[in-house]
Amino acid sequence: MKVEIWSDVMCPFCYIGKRRFEQALQLFAGKDQVEVEWKSYQLNPDMKTDTSVNISQYLADAKGWTLDYARNMNDHVTKMAAEVGLTYDFDRAVVANSFNAHRFSHYAKSEGLGDATEEALFEAYFTLAKNIDDKDALADIGEHMGLNRDEVLAVLATDAYTDDVKRDIAEAGYLGIQGVPFFVMNGKYAVSGAQAVPVFTQTLETAFSEWSAAEGNSLLKTANGPACGPDGDC
Repeated sequence: MKVEIWSDVMCPFCYIGKRRFEQALQLFAGKDQVEVEWKSYQLNPDMKTDTSVNISQYLADAKGWTLDYARNMNDHVTKMAAEVGLTYDFDRAVVANSFNAHRFSHYAKSEGLGDATEEALFEAYFTLAKNIDDKDALADIGEHMGLNRDEVLAVLATDAYTDDVKRDIAEAGYLGIQGVPFFVMNGKYAVSGAQAVPVFTQTLETAFSEWSAAEGNSLLKTANGPACGPDGDC
């Protein structure tokens, strides 16, 4: 059964949602028959990469918040991340457009490294304070995962995989997705946001049961949780 996950590298709830989904999947009896496919989504496609400010300052400036308020918001999300074993460092996080990171993830996916790439990109952005728009930084990530560094740089020097990223985003629009993370299971059941583990478990069981019986339709039935979106706080 296929599980499609729309996410953005710079979405804090996407990393948290990934962990919660993984926890649910580990508890799921049919996990060996589940195929996970990551899909691209951009929360802020017009964001300009700026290494001179951190994400808290960017949010304060972009949304008209005080810097203290932005930091408090990020502190709250940092505590949520810690609950699932993740370390966020918003004070060092680099403001960066995620489009090149999405192109890189599509290339890595073509090499069979889809899930590993998403994990590495999330860690690079939220924990290691890497510039995910920098092609050398992306090549370093690829090399660490076993990809050829020169090949990664060659791919990123062109517009390769641009259409793949845009196709994912267009598909999200067609499905009515307005925030991420967004999980679609068996093309029918959806979980929106970083839901609690039991929600993922229940949705997996329902979708898998219908998939096993070769049933289902194209209508999405959605459970909603914390997410990033155009009107959100991240």
